Amino acid sequence: MVFYMLGQDPEWARSLSQAVSDLREEVRTCVLCGNITTEDVCGVCADPMRDRARICVVETQEDCVALEQSGVYGGLYHVLGGRCSPLEDQEVPAESLERLKSRIAELGVKEVILALSPRIEGDMTAYMIQDALGGYLPGLKLSRLSYGLPVGGSIGYADRATLHVALESRREMDSL
Repeated sequence: MVFYMLGQDPEWARSLSQAVSDLREEVRTCVLCGNITTEDVCGVCADPMRDRARICVVETQEDCVALEQSGVYGGLYHVLGGRCSPLEDQEVPAESLERLKSRIAELGVKEVILALSPRIEGDMTAYMIQDALGGYLPGLKLSRLSYGLPVGGSIGYADRATLHVALESRREMDSL
């Protein structure tokens, strides 16, 4: 990559530098879901054609982008901004869970889909969310992506077909 950049003309380098600077200043998180955007509300949350009865919960913005680029999901998202990992001293921010609960109630969400990484931290995060939502809204369906995703892998690296099969074959967790 360095050799490629060195081979470009100086104007290209200045343009790249400005683009990186603009990126850092213009990109922020959606006030509703936590995804990346250049506006206060991202394109997904602003789209009136999205299925507002489903929210797909992901750990990171990268996971959200990967699912969205696959084109296999038409609902809303919620980016947790963390995961449960006691060994790495990581937790899901409490305000993220509260924002999720508020959105579920405000939108009348019928299903929360947990699209969490298929490893122990993803399992712990899923159980933490299940516990947080338990009894919150009777009849709320809580499901998790199927384990068609590689164990120990990341949603961000899965191909479209794998994401599609995993989403379509998700299973419901215990009722809330």
